[in-house]
Amino acid sequence: MNKIILAAVFSVMGIFSAQAQEISFEKEIHDFGTFDQYGDGAYEFTFTNTGDAPLIISNAKGSCGCTVPVWPKEPIVPGQSHVIKVKYDTKRIGAFNKSVTISSNAVTAPTKVIRIKGKTLAVAEEETSPVKTPAGSSPTAE
Repeated sequence: MNKIILAAVFSVMGIFSAQAQEISFEKEIHDFGTFDQYGDGAYEFTFTNTGDAPLIISNAKGSCGCTVPVWPKEPIVPGQSHVIKVKYDTKRIGAFNKSVTISSNAVTAPTKVIRIKGKTLAVAEEETSPVKTPAGSSPTAE
């Protein structure tokens, strides 16, 4: 009797271990190149559940407060693709190389790191300041 129960337990364990969740990204690093301060620092990383069981992303955390990820909270069924949106704060000037650490129930890589990099150039002050008019004059042409 014990052998039958033991065989049943191992059979059930085999069924569950045969189902695996896998996450596969189209690309893991996005290079923005060089762009102006206050430019568009958003990018969407596309991924697919290449496993045969639902994939659940439990967390996505940027390496600093300037890098903010948004990820799907619902399970991703096998074969389905989705995106993780990453937004970089482009008011910061200079080169950057930031990471987002993704935690999921993927069997072979439960923790995955994706990266964004680039260089933000300072915008001249007059390009970002409101239009200034001399005292006593109107900003509109007469």
